[in-house]
Amino acid sequence: MMTNLKKLLIPATLIFLLVALVVSLSQKPTSPDVTFTTLQGEKISMASLKGKVVLVNFWATDCPGCIKEMPDLINTYNQYKAKGFEVIAVAMPYDPPAQVLNYSEQKSLPFPVMHDGLSEIVQAFGGVNLTPTTYLYDKQGHRLQRIIGELDFVKLRQLLDAELR
Repeated sequence: MMTNLKKLLIPATLIFLLVALVVSLSQKPTSPDVTFTTLQGEKISMASLKGKVVLVNFWATDCPGCIKEMPDLINTYNQYKAKGFEVIAVAMPYDPPAQVLNYSEQKSLPFPVMHDGLSEIVQAFGGVNLTPTTYLYDKQGHRLQRIIGELDFVKLRQLLDAELR
């Protein structure tokens, strides 16, 4: 009787573990439950952005890659914002706030910009410490990509075309 039970228990346990593994691998990470406070004092929660494809870009005014990709990010935002695309630019905690404000005004950044002076957003996204680092989320708030380094705008636009159909 006991051996029959063992013969059933081992395969049942293996099947259970396999199903649990498949379920955990199929679940995409979701966006952290954060609220961004822009340089103008506007509060934007990730929850309020559901229904849009959201790109969160961690950058710094002294980061050559960040500065290089900013014109393409502006163009991509302007091209896709009416279709349901949102960009949130998060300046790193070490970046001087006045420099962030000056840069965003000089370049007329058309998307929301925040300075993460207390590292709350950096920590909520898993301790971002390299710039540029970009997170891209689908309309349901599931993470599509995490990119460390400069964005490939050809690939980004292909992805946006697919997600914003």
